[in-house]
Amino acid sequence: MLSIAEGPDAYFVLSRNTSRVKSRSSAPTADTVFKALGNPARLTLVRTLQGGEHCVCDLVEAVGLGWSTTSKHLEILRDAGVVGSEKRGQQVFYRLKLACVAEFIACLDGAGSERPAKRVACDCA
Repeated sequence: MLSIAEGPDAYFVLSRNTSRVKSRSSAPTADTVFKALGNPARLTLVRTLQGGEHCVCDLVEAVGLGWSTTSKHLEILRDAGVVGSEKRGQQVFYRLKLACVAEFIACLDGAGSERPAKRVACDCA
């Protein structure tokens, strides 16, 4: 526990930095994955990574946002278990960890073109 002697902002910094710590060892859940994909920039990052591994500089260019914002989006995707990262020298490379996410996005992209031939009527009421 922190004391006031450590400074007035020490408690805020500690509680802020530890309150959102997530275990990266746990398996991804549907709710965390869907929440992570619920942002257009993060969806663009996932679509870019469908083609294979990319360094952060490529991903910054792909989403058209700043480095800091892109890194924050990548952190959310990494915490959700959607992407993985590997540091090589000064560069960080990201890859898609959940192949099912890419398949799901492809399924949704094609969903508008396929219409059921027959509508089912509901007999309840």
